[in-house]
Amino acid sequence: MQAFVEYVARGLVDHPDEVSVSAAQRNGMTIYELRVAAGDVGKVIGRKGTTIQAIRSLVQVGGAKAGRRCSVDLLED
Repeated sequence: MQAFVEYVARGLVDHPDEVSVSAAQRNGMTIYELRVAAGDVGKVIGRKGTTIQAIRSLVQVGGAKAGRRCSVDLLED
């Protein structure tokens, strides 16, 4: 899942070199923390949050198939 999130994010942004994804465990759930360049945050969020919501939905479905609970957090520096 981590590679999937990174692949999708790199395809969306202008600065793919600055994309990083790390996994963290919280309350029995895997949270993928996505960091992008400051100018690319809007591209990952999308209009009214549709892009980030689509990424989260795909990660949740993929995690459910593997028997895990997963989500994506977009972190801003």
